[in-house]
Amino acid sequence: MNKQRLYIILSVTAVLLCLLCAGIYKGVRRYRYTRSNLISLDGKEHGYYVYPDTPLDSVFVWVQRDYTVTSMHAFRKDLKHVGLHEPKVGYYHFPAEMGDRTLMMRLRQGEQTPVRLRFSHVTRTNEQLAARLASQLLIDSASIISLLQDDAFLSRYGMNTETARCLFLPDTYEVYWTMTGEQLFDRMEREYKRFWNDDRLAQAKALGLTPQQVYTLASIVTSETNTKWEYPIIAGLYLNRMRIGMHLQACPTAVYATRKFNARRVTHEMTSYPSPYNTYINPGLPPGPIRITPAEVIDSTLHATKSRYIYMCANPDFSGTHVFSETYSKHAATGREYHRELNKRKIRK
Repeated sequence: MNKQRLYIILSVTAVLLCLLCAGIYKGVRRYRYTRSNLISLDGKEHGYYVYPDTPLDSVFVWVQRDYTVTSMHAFRKDLKHVGLHEPKVGYYHFPAEMGDRTLMMRLRQGEQTPVRLRFSHVTRTNEQLAARLASQLLIDSASIISLLQDDAFLSRYGMNTETARCLFLPDTYEVYWTMTGEQLFDRMEREYKRFWNDDRLAQAKALGLTPQQVYTLASIVTSETNTKWEYPIIAGLYLNRMRIGMHLQACPTAVYATRKFNARRVTHEMTSYPSPYNTYINPGLPPGPIRITPAEVIDSTLHATKSRYIYMCANPDFSGTHVFSETYSKHAATGREYHRELNKRKIRK
């Protein structure tokens, strides 16, 4: 083999090796960028809340506590390539293994991960609702309360300050952590309209009530008992009182009016407390719900049991159920027995 041919072979080989190395380098770089350069230390996914004015370096510090960076050289080059200088505000959830692109592009473009928004029927007041929502969203509770008390704003949803909580059905909703107060109410309105379909609207109309009134009555029902089979019976009982023009005399409304939510015994002081929510001194339903109310209780109210019950009293056996009566004499007898048991157990307030 002459020198010229050997030189050609060596040159071609060198070029091929260079091309191979370049290809391997680009392949590895591509792999680090698109598939895997950050691997979770515990093998789990991790999420981060990026608040306004959070420096990018702070985010990377959080990430490196949970992930190992296989190639910091590739990470720095990819960071320069993406042009990420300031992370967008939001909540971001990342897989256990990811390429640099997943982390950097999400932060750069604000590709948030939805959070789960929850609130339950134990929420009674605007303040409690606002606090619960604000604990799960970026918006502060004062802003939410402001909207809950803004009749002009609420009118766009057909609500007012008293009925605004009717928009909120306890459930789990996927939302973005950075949603505004207006976006929150818009979302709740969509869920409200989805719930109040034609069938439920027709059922409410058959009872002679608006959806807000049904929700308000259901809020009293769910405050009266935790026993599901009692829901429609109690709803029917209160509807009976409304039909004959009798005051509802619902103990939970007196509790709500006085805000004595820990009271174990409803006193005369509470039932005589001046408030539009106190159904002992005001006829008909209160102006709005006395707590956030589950859908199943609203449906039970729409399907209220038809009976002649007018009276109810907590069961003297303290089982959490009630004794229902058609006559006052039977109700009074049950009431005396119940109060004897209260005194026996030394429950004064």
